[in-house]
Amino acid sequence: MTDSNKEVLKRANDAITKGDYEGFLSFCTEDTKWIFLGDKILEGKEAVCEWMKTAYAEPPIFMVENLIAEDDFVIAIGKIKTKNEDGKMILSSYCDVWKLRNGKLAELKAFVIETE
Repeated sequence: MTDSNKEVLKRANDAITKGDYEGFLSFCTEDTKWIFLGDKILEGKEAVCEWMKTAYAEPPIFMVENLIAEDDFVIAIGKIKTKNEDGKMILSSYCDVWKLRNGKLAELKAFVIETE
């Protein structure tokens, strides 16, 4: 189960880096919940989709350093490059803790710190 959960996250992230946000959302539960600690909470696919339209106007670049899976959880640790509102590339370090339910991404707790 843990290897298949890792594969779900890898395939979902691959869709994001290609700008296929609908493809990414197909890996999420309808009631997916994203918690950006210290920032915001998104509830449901529609809220995530709306957020992606602005935050990921240009697809992000993931540099995954570690993927750790246990039971229904997958933890991704690495760096991510995104464009800010001024069009400047920003490098951040992140730790995403994903909880899966029935093979889909149900909840995210994201710890993201700009490093550049």
